Amino acid sequence: MIRYLSQLSNGRLILWCYFIWYSVVLIRYFDANPRLWLTSLGLSLIIGFALFISTTASSENKVTLDRWQTFRLFLMPFCVSSFSALVKDKGFVLIFSPRLAEIFAAAAICAVFCNTTLILRRRSGSGG
Repeated sequence: MIRYLSQLSNGRLILWCYFIWYSVVLIRYFDANPRLWLTSLGLSLIIGFALFISTTASSENKVTLDRWQTFRLFLMPFCVSSFSALVKDKGFVLIFSPRLAEIFAAAAICAVFCNTTLILRRRSGSGG
């Protein structure tokens, strides 16, 4: 884990912060309604395949994605659609909760994660 974090690219660090933000909202506003999750899964499959096609087969130059890149193409639409369903009519402005404590919690977890990663980068000598 320490090696992974010390070698984490800035782009992946940002993606992890997105996932942290999503997780805070998911924990706070979780809804067990299967319709919400099945709809999100369906959208994830439809949009994920479209993203996969657009990144790998839309030009003459074939692009090969690794399994984690492919997974993220399907995960992101799932997270976006479920996030939207979870916060509907909850007073959110864009992605921001009407409760400052929730915003601060998500931001604080992201800050700790980023600072930990930066410290580990400096110790390993891989500036990022």
